[in-house]
Amino acid sequence: MNKAISIIQIIISIALIAVILIQNKGVGLSQTFGGGGEGNIFKARRGAEKTIFIITVVLAVSFLGIAFINLFI
Repeated sequence: MNKAISIIQIIISIALIAVILIQNKGVGLSQTFGGGGEGNIFKARRGAEKTIFIITVVLAVSFLGIAFINLFI
């Protein structure tokens, strides 16, 4: 049981890394400090960007949940 949970946690972590790398943030730190061309930091997520964001949140929460389960077993 413990080995299966560890394998699931590894799979979720690899998927989480892949989804985070897929996200397109545009410019880097220059946009955070006001150097970006748009002038605002916050924008609405639409379409595929919103879907990838939701998948990232779901994977992060499930990774945290599995980590707690693995801790108590």
